[in-house]
Amino acid sequence: MLSNIGIPGLILILVLALIIFGPKKLPEIGRAFGQTLKEFKKSTRELTSDVMDEVEDVKKEVKEVTK
Repeated sequence: MLSNIGIPGLILILVLALIIFGPKKLPEIGRAFGQTLKEFKKSTRELTSDVMDEVEDVKKEVKEVTK
């Protein structure tokens, strides 16, 4: 998706954001977006970890039953 934007498109988006939100709001918006992305990645890692733990538990139970 982002590969189709290119440098000119990215510059245009940044200029529009600067015009719409102003120079004082852009750092706040960037920080909020960064925090949101960080929390999303953390939640995804935790969910993946939980699922992998469950899969390992099931594998152990299957091995015990087949013995």
